[in-house]
Amino acid sequence: MEDKEFTLVEHLEELRKRLIIISIIFVITLLIGFIFAPDILQFLKSQDVAKHVDWNVFGYTDGISIYVKCALLVAICFTLPVGMHQLWQFTKPGLTNKEAASAGTFIPAAFILFLIGVSFSYFILFPLMLNFMSNINESIGATETYGMKQYFTLMFNLLIPVGLVFELPVVILFLTKLGIVTPARLRKMRKVAYFILIVVGVMISPPDFVSDFLIIIPLLLLFEISIIVSEKTYKKQLKNAEEVTH
Repeated sequence: MEDKEFTLVEHLEELRKRLIIISIIFVITLLIGFIFAPDILQFLKSQDVAKHVDWNVFGYTDGISIYVKCALLVAICFTLPVGMHQLWQFTKPGLTNKEAASAGTFIPAAFILFLIGVSFSYFILFPLMLNFMSNINESIGATETYGMKQYFTLMFNLLIPVGLVFELPVVILFLTKLGIVTPARLRKMRKVAYFILIVVGVMISPPDFVSDFLIIIPLLLLFEISIIVSEKTYKKQLKNAEEVTH
């Protein structure tokens, strides 16, 4: 009993250590994000999608709030792979050498998927959202007067959730490695998962059918890819278990 309690304490200490590292990296990258926020914002301002927007501010805190959101995006982007690496290091002692090596691929995969999600939302979904909103405003004869806070809040509220949702295959793969989910379980919950993903897609996409379709279809495809990845991983685990048994 004492050994088990000591082992549990060791695990909690190790988890605490990993969380501290992730927190430190997050704070450092957040500060870096603040430093480079003006350059990032100027780059975004130079893009075609932003050329029709006047960079007005309607409150003293508008500028700092945009700085924070921009820095937060940078921090999430660079903390994500570090967080995945620390999570891998935490679970590594309980994995075989093969499992540990394959689990290491989570890190670049998570980073790449996040970047794909952010790029997809910025270059495809965000312009559609602005176009839809402008058409609605024009149809009711409204005069559009926007500030930078409204523009960037709308953008960041789309980019970050879509980027995180694109992590689905990596999350499913990791849960399969831990034995929490199986391909059969994923197939059984397919209808429920589809419903949840459709709701999520509608919530984070612009309020028009085309945009909903453009975000929901990739989400459903990501879930199906997750099942395939989970099945391959699960079969490898069963094969390794059989080899160990024999």
